[in-house]
Amino acid sequence: MAEKKNDIADLSYEQARDELTRVLSELEAGSVTLEDSMKLWERGEALAKHCESLLAGARKKIESTLKERSE
Repeated sequence: MAEKKNDIADLSYEQARDELTRVLSELEAGSVTLEDSMKLWERGEALAKHCESLLAGARKKIESTLKERSE
C-alpha cells in the first residue's frame, strides 16, 4: 500500500482495471487487517471512479465522431 492516490490519474484504463481487480481479490480473500482493508477499499473506489471517467471520455469521443460523420 505504498502507492499514492494521486498516481491514479497517470494510469491507463487497462492498468486501473487490472489494479482494481487485484484490490478486489485481496479484499475478497479477507487476509488483510481492517486498517489495510479500509485502505484497499479507498484505493478501489478511486480506481473505479478513474475507470468510469476514462470510459465516459471515450464514450463522448465516439458520440462526437459519429455525430460529425452523420452531418
